Amino acid sequence: MTPFEFATAGRIVFGEGSAASIPVWAAELGSVVLVVTGRDPGRAESLVEGLEKRDAKVVLLCVDGEPEFAFVSGAADLARRRSVQVVVGLGGGSAIDAAKAIAALAANEGDPIDYLEIVGAGKAMGNAPLPLIAVPTTAGTGSEVTRNAVLSVPERRLKVSLRSPLMLPRLAVIDPVLTYGLPPAITATTGLDALTQLIEPFLSARANAITDALCRDGIGRVARSLERACRDGHDAAARADMSLASLFGGLALANAGLGAVHGLAAPLGGMVHAPHGALCATLLPHVMAANLRAMRGGGGTTHALARADEIGRLLLGRADAEADAAVAWLRGIVERLGVPRLGEFGVEAAGLPAIAEQAQHSSSMKGNPVALGTDQLVAILGAAL
Repeated sequence: MTPFEFATAGRIVFGEGSAASIPVWAAELGSVVLVVTGRDPGRAESLVEGLEKRDAKVVLLCVDGEPEFAFVSGAADLARRRSVQVVVGLGGGSAIDAAKAIAALAANEGDPIDYLEIVGAGKAMGNAPLPLIAVPTTAGTGSEVTRNAVLSVPERRLKVSLRSPLMLPRLAVIDPVLTYGLPPAITATTGLDALTQLIEPFLSARANAITDALCRDGIGRVARSLERACRDGHDAAARADMSLASLFGGLALANAGLGAVHGLAAPLGGMVHAPHGALCATLLPHVMAANLRAMRGGGGTTHALARADEIGRLLLGRADAEADAAVAWLRGIVERLGVPRLGEFGVEAAGLPAIAEQAQHSSSMKGNPVALGTDQLVAILGAAL
């Protein structure tokens, strides 16, 4: 068996109603708490009240959309000035990524941009971040158990990562009840992002025994429950399945890497205003099809092709299903759930070569099961327009 290392959050709590205990856990870590949530401050109202009942001083920040580097840099400075001792990220991937970045930058001196990949020096962090509690309210990103934060740098039209093994949250609390109010469209795109983050690590050359087990279980959960959760947001079993699948995807990607879907989504996200999950969702079937063609053309291993066939069996629940059936299943669910195509977000054919070229430099491409050339990436993007 190939040796491997597996790293994740210091503690994971999963279950309906578990979010009610967050004020208790936060108070154990510090008396000055920074709560980072999405654009609606009302979402954090009960959490803030619970903290204040325990005599905690609370600083509340709202992230309007995907976090920008300037925002988290300024927020980190605020955290230092207010002597923040613990950070709670409550929301979707954007709020949790912002919280992770703020907790990390607040504890490390110097110019914050030096710690960024691509636009900065990718400097290693010398100090552990402030203790962080990550609480997802969507089922998609798995950011509560990953070691990076994706930040937008609008002036460069880029999304880049702040990354460190030290950035894994101290505590991840996954309460499926917090996802009940998600609209069907967001349920769909975040759920397909979760599926992508199960399929790509399963096909990755860095896959290991633990990530394999997580991906196999998670893929089956998405297959049986995503459309149910979209139809009925209060379907408790379906919401629990999706929350667990999202958690498993985060655990898997943090330890086995991703692939060409995320490799392409990274530059796309910096160029157009579109939710990350929607970009991944519309790209997924086309990347899967392109990978199959490349692997069957001699670029892949027998092992990788066998993995692709297994994905077909996991998605369809049939022993005779193969990789082509997986591609057809993915195309079908993307269409049924009404996922927007790239053209609807303003992506134009003339810009595809530049996007493909930039994607080649993405760290996610290293996990793809087969090397894809720029022309192949352009073809994928064209198919998703």
